[in-house]
Amino acid sequence: MEDKEYQEYVHAHAQKSNEIVTLLWAFCVGGLICCIGEAIGDLYTYLLSGWTAERIATLTSMTLIFLGAFLTAIGVYDKIGIKAGGGSIVPITGFANSVVSPAMEFNKEGIVLGMMAKMFVIAGPIIVTGTVASVVFGVIYRIIEVAR
Repeated sequence: MEDKEYQEYVHAHAQKSNEIVTLLWAFCVGGLICCIGEAIGDLYTYLLSGWTAERIATLTSMTLIFLGAFLTAIGVYDKIGIKAGGGSIVPITGFANSVVSPAMEFNKEGIVLGMMAKMFVIAGPIIVTGTVASVVFGVIYRIIEVAR
């Protein structure tokens, strides 16, 4: 089968999606996750009134990461991701999902060679790229600030 024939076959048999509905689901679910994060932060602010805003933000992030990992472990986050698409991967819970999913997939190969070795298969390049980009932009920012 030639490349052009294959493309025509795929186009004819691919499932059609309603882009507007998909975008609305992504927007609503991503927004809901962020609203839940804000509610958790507000709850911590109320319960831990003596804590600084930085500590509250850290605790809120840790809670959202835990919830994302937990929902992935029990199979709920994948169902959310199927319906919400990009709306479920943008918030911090999506990062937790990207770390836990490969670990669970390779768990049957053992703790060290399976779960621990494969945990950062998806998130690893993202972490490295983010770290390198932040260093590069930080250096550029510092050079600009010194030059002023």
